[in-house]
Amino acid sequence: METRPLHDRFGVEIKGVDLRSITADGDFPKIRALFEEHSLLLFKGQEMDTEVHTDLALLFGPMEDRVADAAGTEPRARVPVPMMTNQNDAGDGVVGRDSLRLLNLIANSYWHTDSTFLRTPSLINAITAYVVPSSGGQTEIVSTRAAWQDLPQALKDKAEETVFLHSVLPSRIDTDERLLDLPEVTRYQGQAWRAVWPNPVNGQKALYIANHIYGARGVDWSEGRAFAEDLIERATQPECIYAHEWEPGDVLIWDERATMHRVRPWPYDELRTLSSICTTVQEQDGLSLVSPADGPIRAEEVFPNREFIRT
Repeated sequence: METRPLHDRFGVEIKGVDLRSITADGDFPKIRALFEEHSLLLFKGQEMDTEVHTDLALLFGPMEDRVADAAGTEPRARVPVPMMTNQNDAGDGVVGRDSLRLLNLIANSYWHTDSTFLRTPSLINAITAYVVPSSGGQTEIVSTRAAWQDLPQALKDKAEETVFLHSVLPSRIDTDERLLDLPEVTRYQGQAWRAVWPNPVNGQKALYIANHIYGARGVDWSEGRAFAEDLIERATQPECIYAHEWEPGDVLIWDERATMHRVRPWPYDELRTLSSICTTVQEQDGLSLVSPADGPIRAEEVFPNREFIRT
C-alpha cells in the first residue's frame, strides 16, 4: 500500500486500494495498523454504497446502534446507515434554513468527538461523500494525540486526573434550543470519561475531549468546562488542522479516541449528502482505559437541559 501524508502530525491517504475487496484476512490488518499509527485514513475514488460501507465498518467492530444504546438494549448487528444530508423528504430539493434537520447538521460545526455521550463510545467514524456543494462543507480534523504531546507537563498531570462529563445537549442548545424537541437529541443521559485515552496497541496517549463536555467530576461545572475549552483551543490552532475538501467517492476513517472534527459552513441552498457509520469501542480497543475508576455518570452529574447557563 502506498501512503501520502495528509498533515505533518497525523493522517495518511492510502492509495491503490479498492474498499470493495477488503477482507479481514486480506488487506485489512495493514489498514488497521495504519489506523492505529496515523489516526486518520483517506481513500479516494471509491465505488461506495451502503453494503460496501457497512462491510468496511464492520471490519473495525460492531456497528453503533444509538437507539439500543439509549434504551440499554442489545444492539442490532446491522443498522441502517445514517445519511448526513439536507435533502428534503420528497427528494427534489433541500430543506429550509430553519429546518431542524439542517440545524442539527450545523450543530456539528463545533469541535467534537462522536458519541462521547453514549454508554459505549465509538472507535471510528467511516464517512463517504455522495453529493458535495460548490464550496464549503469541508470536514476539519485535528489530532488530540499531537495535542497531548504539546501540553506542558502541569496540564498533562491535571488531565490525567480529570474525568469529564459529556452530553450531546450543549452544542444543540448553543445552535438552537428547538433541537431539544428532537428525540434523537434528548434520549441520552450523558456519560463520564477520563480526559486521557492511551492507545492499547502502541501506548500513545491522546486527549479525549469534545464540545460535548459540560463539566468535570468533583469540581464546579464552570471550572470543568473552562478546562475543556482550554484544551480544545490548544488542540485546534490553525496549524494543527487538516481540512478535507470532499469529492464524491472519498472515504475518511478517523480514530475517535485520538481526534476531534467539525463541519464547515456551505451554501445551505445546495445539497450536501454524506453517509456516516460509527463502530463501537470494544475492550481490546481500550474501553477500560478511558472508563473512570470511580464509576459511570451519576444522577447529580447529568446535564440539566434548558436550565444550563454557560458562564
